[in-house]
Amino acid sequence: MNNRLIHRITAAVIFAISLTQYLLTVQPSVPFWDPGELSAAAYMLEVPHPPGGPLFSLVGRLFFMLPVPGDIGLRMNLVSVVASALSVLLLYLVAVKLIRHYKGQDPQSPLDALGTFGAAAIGALGFSFSDSFWFSAVEANYFAASTLLYFLVV
Repeated sequence: MNNRLIHRITAAVIFAISLTQYLLTVQPSVPFWDPGELSAAAYMLEVPHPPGGPLFSLVGRLFFMLPVPGDIGLRMNLVSVVASALSVLLLYLVAVKLIRHYKGQDPQSPLDALGTFGAAAIGALGFSFSDSFWFSAVEANYFAASTLLYFLVV
């Protein structure tokens, strides 16, 4: 098995683990504080808070149109779930790129590939299971989408 295939399989597993983790623990409805306002604004296509609000509302409106069972609060929470799982995937890819750059070459042996991909996977999953990120990943708020945009820029 070549390193490229191992890298892709590891990335898919990282994404699947984080997506499953967040889907199993997502808020079933609207939490107490800002997510209710954000859900209502996205449903009505309004702007709740100017910085970042319009894009978040448009993406939330797209999730409202999906045929997903559950209430509107759950659909809005799924925006954060998907954004967080993609953020963890991008963190893994960035970590692999940084480790390769630090080493100065691609992994030559299977053991070297395991070290590179394993270290990046541990870092990405550690971030995925961290308390503050996990809390933001399971409710509708800007933080998950903001983290995704940061990783897209990186």
